[in-house]
Amino acid sequence: MPKGNHNLLAHLRFSWMDWPVVVHSLRTAVAAVASVAVARLACLPEAYWAPVTTLVITQSSLGAALAISRQRFAGTALGAAVSALVATYFGPRVLIFGGCVFLLGLLCALVHLDRSAYRFGGVTLAIVLLIPRAAPAWKIAFNRFAEVSIGIGVALLFATLWPEVEHPSPANQ
Repeated sequence: MPKGNHNLLAHLRFSWMDWPVVVHSLRTAVAAVASVAVARLACLPEAYWAPVTTLVITQSSLGAALAISRQRFAGTALGAAVSALVATYFGPRVLIFGGCVFLLGLLCALVHLDRSAYRFGGVTLAIVLLIPRAAPAWKIAFNRFAEVSIGIGVALLFATLWPEVEHPSPANQ
C-alpha cells in the first residue's frame, strides 16, 4: 500500500468516543433518563418536566449551568408561589394570567432576577394557571417546582461529575 494511502487510513480511523457529538449526546441522554427516573421515584404526576429542564440546562458548561440554574430555580419558585396564590382565588382565567405574567416580570426585576428566571417563572405560571386540574392549585404549583428542581439538580450533578469538554472548533485548528 502506498505511504499516502496508509496516512489517509490512519487519519480516517477514530474512536467513537473521540467524536465530541457522541460524548455530548450520551451525556445528555444519561442525564435526561436519570432525571425522569428521579422524578418518577418521587411520584411526581408530571415527571416529564424534570428531563425537559435537564435537557435545557445540560447544554451548558458547569459554570454557565450554575449561574443560570440559580436564576431558573428562583424564577420557578416565584412563578409557583404567584400561581398557587392566584389560582386558589381566581382559577384559570386568561386576563388574570396576563396580569400575573406582567406582575411576575415586575417581581423578578424587584428581586434582581434576570430574563431566564422570568421565562421559567412564566412557564410555571402558565402551567399552573391555564391547565385545569382537579387538584388544589398549591399542589400543582409545588409539583411543578419539584419537577423543575429535580431537573436542575440532576443537570448540575452531571455537569459536575461528567463535565462537558470544550473542543476547539474546526476553524481554530
